[in-house]
Amino acid sequence: MRKASLLVACAAAWLGWTQAARAQIQLIIPWPAGGGTDIIGRLIQPVFSEELGGQLVIRNVGGATGTIGTAEVARSKPDGTTLLLTSMAAIAIQPSFRANAPYRAEHLTPICLVAEAPATLMTPKETGIRTIADIQARARAQPGQLPYASGGVGGLGHLAMTGLLRALGVEMNHIPFRGSGDSVMAMQSGTVLMLAAEANLVQQYGLHAIAVFAEKRSPDMPGTPTMREQGHDLVYPLWTGIFAPAGTPDAALARLDTACARTLQTPSVIEGMTRAAHPIRYMDRHAFGAYVRAEVEKYAELIRASGLRQAD
Repeated sequence: MRKASLLVACAAAWLGWTQAARAQIQLIIPWPAGGGTDIIGRLIQPVFSEELGGQLVIRNVGGATGTIGTAEVARSKPDGTTLLLTSMAAIAIQPSFRANAPYRAEHLTPICLVAEAPATLMTPKETGIRTIADIQARARAQPGQLPYASGGVGGLGHLAMTGLLRALGVEMNHIPFRGSGDSVMAMQSGTVLMLAAEANLVQQYGLHAIAVFAEKRSPDMPGTPTMREQGHDLVYPLWTGIFAPAGTPDAALARLDTACARTLQTPSVIEGMTRAAHPIRYMDRHAFGAYVRAEVEKYAELIRASGLRQAD
C-alpha cells in the first residue's frame, strides 16, 4: 500500500510538472537585452519551446554582473518551470568574487552547456600591439598605467587579464565598463588599449586579435595564436549554459536536457548561432555539472591568489 501511494504521489508530481511546462516556462537571462547571452536565448527560444511542448518566455533581469537574475532563479520553486540561461561569470566567478554573494553555484543545477568560445585578447590595430611580449614591454615601461578594459568588475574579461598580468609579473590600469560594447567604444576612442572578450568583436569592429585564451587555435581565427603558444598556460573559455534551481526533480531535468540537445541539433539554430559567431558546444547535464564544478574551483583559486575578492 505504501509503495502504491508513493507511485501515485510521484505520478501526480510529474503530471503537475508537465502541465505547468506546457502552460509556460520562464527562461531568465540575467543580462541586458541585446547582449551575447540574450542573442543566444532569442536564437534557441522557438525550437526549445517547441521541443518542450509549451510556451517559453524570456525575461531579462540584468544587473550586478548577472547576480540579480541568477539569484532570482536560485530562489525559485524547483519544479522545472523557471530556468536560467547565463554566461559563465554569474555562476563560476561571482559567488567567489562577491563579499556577500546572494547564492552559491550549488544552489543551481546544470542542465546543458549551449555554447563555448575562448576569451580573446584584442586591441585596435592602430596601437601597434601585436604580441604578448609587446604588452609586457609597454607595461614595464609604464608601471600601473597602461589601461585595459573589461565588461565589468569580476567578469571573465577582468579575471582573464588578472591571470595574464600575474603570469607576466606586471601591473596595468583596469578600467571597467558596462559590457563589452562600451569597452570597444572606449578602445576605439583611445581611452583604453586592450580588452579580453568574445571573439566576434574582432571582426565586427575591425580589431587585431592578439591571442586566444584556449587550448588550441580557433577555426574562425586560425592566424591568432593561443596564450600557450606565446608562453603562458592560460585557458579561459567564455561559456553559456542552462540551469534550474537546485532540487528540481530528475525527471524534469532529463526532459529539459533532451530538449536542449535536440534544439542545438536543429539546422535553423545551428545556422543562427554560426551567423552570430556563438559556437555551439553541447554537454549533457552530468558532464556539464562536472565541468561547472571545475570552473568554479579554477576561478575561486585565481580570486584567492590575486586578492580580487570584494571587501566585506
